[in-house]
Amino acid sequence: MIKSCLVNEDVEEMCREKYDFVGIFCNGFALVELDNKYGFIDTAGKKITEIKYDDVWDFVNGFARVCINNKCGFIDTTGKEITEIIYDDVCTFQNGFARVCFNEKWGFIDTSGKEVIEIKYDYNYDFQDGFAAVKLNGKWGFINSFGKEIIKFKYDRALSFLDGFAGVCINNKWGFIDTYGNEITEIIYDEILYFINGFACVKLDGKYIYINTKGEEVDYKQIKYFLEN
Repeated sequence: MIKSCLVNEDVEEMCREKYDFVGIFCNGFALVELDNKYGFIDTAGKKITEIKYDDVWDFVNGFARVCINNKCGFIDTTGKEITEIIYDDVCTFQNGFARVCFNEKWGFIDTSGKEVIEIKYDYNYDFQDGFAAVKLNGKWGFINSFGKEIIKFKYDRALSFLDGFAGVCINNKWGFIDTYGNEITEIIYDEILYFINGFACVKLDGKYIYINTKGEEVDYKQIKYFLEN
């Protein structure tokens, strides 16, 4: 097999080792492969990790996901493993937290690698607007960034908060709640889209209409400017 280094001539010259594959630089680092194992180099061509992982992903928000023997964890930009490589699945850090899965249950770690929200949920979404939608015992509710369950687990489905509102579903019908858990609309819609500039498009009885953040129907002609600007 022909070994290869980077296309960038400056880095090629600095890169003393020859790898089976070198990826494209992303956020200051490139993944490298040698003998079916992976690691990372920096823009000087210097290894920041051992070439020991079975799989790796590019750095996102300062951390990269790495796997060994079908178990996953994270490294930081120095190559340090901030978690043990023990999780069944991990997702990229968003807003200071990463979703992790262990024994088919989900929770959150922070950027130090500490498990800050118990790994007990059936599933979870990333934090948005300071809240995360989580599923427990087959029902969805919401927690805040301290792990406090602030909105009851009563929904069949839920969407993440955006600009203070989240979509929720019961019996295949949708509506909206605010960050206090108040249902600002009835749970009656067949489809919903997120609020944009204070208005959301929803489908009711086969017809698409617009509502405001009070759940009141509004005339599209009256809000066209706000939706398009």
